Amino acid sequence: MNTGSNKSGEAAVAEGRTGTDESEAERALGSRAPEFVKARRALHLSWQVGVFVVGLAVVVAGVIMLPLPGPGWVVIFGGMAIWATEFVWAQLVLRWTKRKVTEAAQRALDPKVRRRNIILTAIGVVIIAVLAGIYLYKFGLQMPWKIKDQ
Repeated sequence: MNTGSNKSGEAAVAEGRTGTDESEAERALGSRAPEFVKARRALHLSWQVGVFVVGLAVVVAGVIMLPLPGPGWVVIFGGMAIWATEFVWAQLVLRWTKRKVTEAAQRALDPKVRRRNIILTAIGVVIIAVLAGIYLYKFGLQMPWKIKDQ
């Protein structure tokens, strides 16, 4: 379990990165607990357990929302963000996810990909319109089941 202390391993990772002032806050790995909490080991451990339990509850709620109505992935990443306030592994997962989402957004904005997506969407709309036309020609506006009997 990561205690969030500023020992040499975390300090080396944080110091090994170079960048602007904007990325300086992003470089810091480890606990973001208040200093008075980090100063007392028992308090810090209970703080971490609390953060883990709250983050776990949010992630579980997000997993439940995946098949049900609701913003499942957003809630899952919210739980990961809660964990990232205290655990280095969650910070690294969020950085990786942010990088992948940014790369996917750049690929989606590529003119060739946009053109392909527009063409595929147009073909799909034409296919659906043809199928709807065939259905209306064959059956008219009547439903295939008998509503009058109910």
